[in-house]
Order: sequence, then C-alpha cells, then structure tokens
Amino acid sequence: AQAPAQAQPIKIGVVGPMGFVQGEHHWLGATMAADEINKAGGIKVGDKMRPVEVVKIDTNEINSVTDAASAVERALTVDKVNFLVGGFRTEAVFAMQEVAMDYKTIFMGCGAASPELCDRVEKNYDRFKYWFRVTPLNSNLLAKVDFLLLAEAAKAMREQLGIQKPKVAHLAEKAAWADPIVAAAEKTIPQMGMELVGTWRPSATATDVTAELNAIKDSGAQIIFATLSGPVGVVVGRQWGELQIPAMPVGIFVEAQKKGWLEATGGKGNYVATVNTYARTAMTDKTIPFYDAFVQRSGQFPTYNAGTYEAINILKEAIEKAGTLEADALI
Repeated sequence: AQAPAQAQPIKIGVVGPMGFVQGEHHWLGATMAADEINKAGGIKVGDKMRPVEVVKIDTNEINSVTDAASAVERALTVDKVNFLVGGFRTEAVFAMQEVAMDYKTIFMGCGAASPELCDRVEKNYDRFKYWFRVTPLNSNLLAKVDFLLLAEAAKAMREQLGIQKPKVAHLAEKAAWADPIVAAAEKTIPQMGMELVGTWRPSATATDVTAELNAIKDSGAQIIFATLSGPVGVVVGRQWGELQIPAMPVGIFVEAQKKGWLEATGGKGNYVATVNTYARTAMTDKTIPFYDAFVQRSGQFPTYNAGTYEAINILKEAIEKAGTLEADALI
C-alpha cells in the first residue's frame, strides 16, 4: 500500500556536517528510515497516508557556528521542513536549537552530547520543549562509559605488566562536549588508583598532533585517555603509531567507529580501544537487522550519528498516535 503520489509529504530536514562522516551518517540513517517507511505506505496522519521526504541540509557546523544557524533558518523558511533531525558539534547545535525553538519546530538531536542542551528544556520548558535527544548519551554518561573502558585498560596493565599505578595522559579535543569529561577525569582518574600526568586539548580538526604526542611520550604516560569526536581522531590514531608512543590509547574515537578507520590510520588504529554505539550484537531484536541493512546499503559501519534512523521512526510513532503534525500534540 504505497502512499498516494498526490499526498503532501512530511518534510524532515536532516541537519549535519555533510562533508564529514558524522553528517554522512546522519543522511544515511535518515534516508534508510524514509525508504522503509515509504515502501510500507508512508505515515498515517489521521485517516491519510503521507510519504516522508528527507531534505539534506549541510550545516558546515564543524567549521562554523554561523553557517549552522543560517542553514537551519533556510531549512525552515525556504525548504519549509516540518521537523529537524541531526546536529553534531555542540557549540553549533546550541545555535541551531535556538533557531528551531524560535520556529516552534521539533528538533531531534542525533549527535551533540552536552548535558546543557537538555538542561535548557528543564530550565525554560515553554521555549525548549521542542528539543529531544536521541543519541548519544550525554557527556556525563559518556564519561562513565569511558571510565569503564579506562578501568579495563588499567586492569590489564596491572595484571599483565605489573604496573600498579598506571600514568594516564588525557587527550581531549577542544570542544564544549568534552569539557565535562575533562573535569570528571581530573577528579576520577586519581580515585581509580591512577596518576593523571596532564591534559592536552588539540583542535577537533587538527591535522598534526606530534607536539601533543611527543609531550605525552615525555610525560611517561602508559595510557592515553582519548576524548575525540572530530577528524583529529584519525590523526591521533595514525601519528601515535608512527611516533611509536609506548602508551595504550583508549576512550572515545568517533572516527574509529567507521569502516575506513584502519585504512585512514595506515593500520596503526588497529590498537585503539574505543567506545562505540552500534555493534552487530542483539541489543534488541532490531539491532542486527538495522546494522546489516545499513552495511548493505552503504558499505559502511554505522556511527552513532545514524541514530537519525531511530529519530524518524520515533517521530512516525508519535505522529500516528497523535493523528497530527501539530508540535504540542506530538510532544
């Protein structure tokens, strides 16, 4: 039962940095959801079946907050989208969120981790009630998962190498989402029986981190605790191997979630232990089918930004329950 061709489409703006893997996977997740929904006949709004139309919005947000806000404004005023999904770099998503709230448009975040994005809803509900986060976990919860991985690395050091109090260097990109993790690390790492030898904050788009890595080498660190979501992750993975830094890299390498990671790092990234979101395990009965369909469609492994797939399906369910596209009813 295909949705009738003349039925007015429900337009969903997919906002993200389309020149980078994060935006690319925003788009892949969204198109996959739209295709599946349309193949099954569309979304039932009251007694009408309506197709989904996804609109690709390149925010350029890794490079420019202003570009991101303007892109969302255009999506709402020119493309006339009904809903927004996506967003990645927290600093830009704050600005994008403001624009969406001005237009009272539901925006389902699928990339930015700062807790403040959701705290705003609590502080000023009437303005920010249109915002929901689908993925990832917020920075505070990401830090908890991160420290679990760090604890595993420390356990291996103690058991296999006899290093009872490992020295840890924190390598965290200079970005708002990473700030709570940096603050938590300063307090938590000593409590975990390790020594924090220093914190290094390269740009998320740095193309060379030899200065940071050489300083980490000189510090005598045995573990590099990484908090990296941007393309700098590839540079770290590659240069860590080239410089033969005798420290184990563990933590968040978003770039390591993608299929081209080993090629991009010249194979050196094989020794990085990273937190991931989507793995081919049956977390629910839908996880493996989603994962396999994504790989078949794109030839890539889904990064967490592919949560646009879930966002659109959540939206579909809400629309069908409410029987309308009206924001307050959907909230």
